[in-house]
Amino acid sequence: MKVKKQTSTTVETLNDLALLADYSLMDTLDQDPEAKENGVDHSPRQVFAGHYVPVNPTPIENPEYIAHSKDFFRELGFADSLAQSDEFVRMFSGDTAQIPQPLRKTGWATGYALSIYGREYYQQCPFGTGNGYGDGRAVSILEAVIKGKRWEMQLKGGGQTPYCRGADGRAVLRSSVREFLAQEHMHALGIPTSRSLTLYTSKTETVQRPWFHQGSYSKDPEVMIEEAVAITTRVAPSFLRVGQIELFGRRARKNEHPKAMEELEKIVLHLIDREYSDVIDPSLPLEQKVLLLAQEFRTRLTSLVANWIRVGYCQGNFNSDNCAAGGFTLDYGPFGFIDNFDPKYQPWTGGGVHFSFLNQPQAAQRNFHSFCTALMPLLQSNQNALLELDEIENSFPEIMQAQMEKMWAAKLGLETFDAALFREFTMLMVQTSVDYTLFFRQLSSIPEDITPLKKSFYEDLKHDDSILANWSAWLEKWKARIKTGDKEALSQQMKRINPKYTLREWFLVPAYKAAERGDYTLLKELQAVMTDPYAEQSKETEEKYYSKKPSELFEIAGVSHVSCSS
Repeated sequence: MKVKKQTSTTVETLNDLALLADYSLMDTLDQDPEAKENGVDHSPRQVFAGHYVPVNPTPIENPEYIAHSKDFFRELGFADSLAQSDEFVRMFSGDTAQIPQPLRKTGWATGYALSIYGREYYQQCPFGTGNGYGDGRAVSILEAVIKGKRWEMQLKGGGQTPYCRGADGRAVLRSSVREFLAQEHMHALGIPTSRSLTLYTSKTETVQRPWFHQGSYSKDPEVMIEEAVAITTRVAPSFLRVGQIELFGRRARKNEHPKAMEELEKIVLHLIDREYSDVIDPSLPLEQKVLLLAQEFRTRLTSLVANWIRVGYCQGNFNSDNCAAGGFTLDYGPFGFIDNFDPKYQPWTGGGVHFSFLNQPQAAQRNFHSFCTALMPLLQSNQNALLELDEIENSFPEIMQAQMEKMWAAKLGLETFDAALFREFTMLMVQTSVDYTLFFRQLSSIPEDITPLKKSFYEDLKHDDSILANWSAWLEKWKARIKTGDKEALSQQMKRINPKYTLREWFLVPAYKAAERGDYTLLKELQAVMTDPYAEQSKETEEKYYSKKPSELFEIAGVSHVSCSS
């Protein structure tokens, strides 16, 4: 794939950005043969073939700047002033009518299949066939090669597409604030993720969404509320998903149309080109590429999920369509960062135990099964290759377990994983009701006794001598296992693994509520704190954000759990 040379060190105008445009997906893959002229294609319909549908984004009314990622702008070489320039605001709030060439006025949306925990579903599209399921409100508007790296820029809430399933195609300010902050926080935590570019809201346009009454304990929405619409631009090397590869794998398996196998091969090669070109030689035969792709994705996916658990993140809805085929975090809908340690923690009321905190490795395995199944038609003529793919898939649990043990050892400051020590530790964590983030950060200071650890205990254990004695005994066993030669070096090492700050929902709620009133102060404060999550920040910041969840907020709807991602 060609890479353009950047002509300027700083992108200061939309014209500068236009020079970096390079639309690999639209130029190398197949357009839907039934696509509407000029991207005017905003009503639900079945899409039977092709890799993408050209579609114009729908601009939000009277856009207003809220925030941009200064860190990401710096990485891209974008001037901060660009985020608030009229032409940039128009384009990234959905108005592409007057953008300079070679930028294209028409964006694109893609279809994908849905598997939930490895089981194929078709009924989630309005037609019951799976041909209407895909990007319902996400419209990609640009691919660009910037500083030698390809990025795709996608408007979340960019309006209706053929995959909108009758919805309005909008995202609301509440969910947009959450996604904008979460992506940059995850990047700062060292977790592979899509990135946040900009966040704009509308001064006048609103939509209705189901939500909860103030202070409700309900698991289901109780009321329709009016919310401001917003668009956040998320950026990634590609937005290719397991569900997308799966869609073409299903069509090839069933021979749904004459070009089904060809379209599968094209999308798989495009995935390799976009996400794996640094590790897969383009001159290799197709079958070897496919097997290497499965191996590399397995490595990335197992590492990703282990790192999610390291920082206390739960994806909430880890279907195949929410699983990036590039092996990074994608789709911040019903996500959450854990407060008190609970293996069954689940921020989404519709997610169930199968997508809960410590079940994420199993959910990832099911998505990997869907991925391997999608690749199988490309290997049908080679029985040995099919057997090798089967071996790659069957080894997932072993590799996942190794990643988890490596991660737990690192969090505990151990050179090697100690199963007995870990088992005793997790039992105590559950019995005591311990704040996950605070405990590991306190432990990272290598305490002499359990006094510093008590900061993380939700239960008052002053009179529970038995549990306190068990904690003291465990701490002594732990200290006997760690290297105590250079205590300060070990402490710093652990603090690079165990963040001090995570983006808890009860931090987010006040920020997006203030944003709804036009006050973005708290949002920007959170942005600053959460993009430096391992650092020892100011005493004021520590008092505000390094603390346990207030007891009155437990089980509160919209704080402890959410029911939708709109």
